[in-house]
Amino acid sequence: MKLDIQTLDAKKAGSIDLDDAIFGIKEIRADILQRMVKYQLAKRRAGTHKTQSRGEVSRSHSKLYKQKGTGQARHGAANAPIFRGGGHAHNRLPRDYTHELPKKVRAMALRHALSAKANAGDIVVIDALKLADAKTSALKQSLAKLNLDNALFIAGAEVDANVALAARNLPNIDVLPNAGLNVYDVLRAGKLVLTQDAVNAIHARFKNGDADAKAAPKKRAPAKKKTEASEQGAAA
Repeated sequence: MKLDIQTLDAKKAGSIDLDDAIFGIKEIRADILQRMVKYQLAKRRAGTHKTQSRGEVSRSHSKLYKQKGTGQARHGAANAPIFRGGGHAHNRLPRDYTHELPKKVRAMALRHALSAKANAGDIVVIDALKLADAKTSALKQSLAKLNLDNALFIAGAEVDANVALAARNLPNIDVLPNAGLNVYDVLRAGKLVLTQDAVNAIHARFKNGDADAKAAPKKRAPAKKKTEASEQGAAA
């Protein structure tokens, strides 16, 4: 797949080839994308929620009134869950929401997310993302020339300081370095804007990953131990 490279002034600056194994997948696996999004959102959860149980509520544990003769229900303490200010019957406790997802599945999900954007024509490649001054108005003018109002920028190894300052006041505009590329942000953005350095980094990332997978030695099954009966049978 070949795309034109543009500048921030919406002028053509050449073209670039995108790897079809990364950006050219036609049959998008929605189930893989859904698993990856759930994995990312689960990792973001703090899990620090906590409510008090009946034993943790600081209220009197004495019997409220005598057992019989009042015409009311019989209660033994004011910290019971049925009372206002009492403890929770099944209180929430801190927990870890993260779960495992194989590395190959995570890599596949990123491939399919990038291919989904490419198939929809929502990928824009620019030569570089740099500004002379940290002015939001200047960046806004450049985005207007590129017809970008909802986009995720992958700026390269590092985000230019002026760009980071200028973009933080623009709604629906996110700027991340190469290391920040992730499935959730790619899917929720209207357009995916990649610099040349970002494209090269993505190609290198998946190329190295495939090389590591091929170079990894396969584990052999442990050899079965011979039993005495089998040894005697072989000797006979």
